Amino acid sequence: MNYLSLTKMENKEILEIANLAVAKGDYEGFLDFFTEDTIWNFVGDRVLEGKEQVHQYMKEVYLVPPKFTVERVIEQGDFVTVLGQISLKNTLGLYVHFDYCDNWRFENGKIAELKAFVIQKKA
Repeated sequence: MNYLSLTKMENKEILEIANLAVAKGDYEGFLDFFTEDTIWNFVGDRVLEGKEQVHQYMKEVYLVPPKFTVERVIEQGDFVTVLGQISLKNTLGLYVHFDYCDNWRFENGKIAELKAFVIQKKA
């Protein structure tokens, strides 16, 4: 599906549609929303540089599409901040649950950068 054939939207709407692609397991469609030189910084964990590294990360971590709940979305200029929870299935088939705060930076309607604060919930 070509998600980029959409009319001019606010950045938070672009992110919502991108996240729909992730929820469906359409990781290539999701990556269509990113600049080639996108940077993902998982604070205290790792930094991914470029779409290929993001794609490899998704193949390793998103064994099945993640389940996420968005609590709040705040847009200001080229930035969208999202608070919520995400659950990822691990290699044992068990879901691991996290709280997150993502700060997304946009350039010309595409996502250029992510700074993510992700904290695993205690069982």
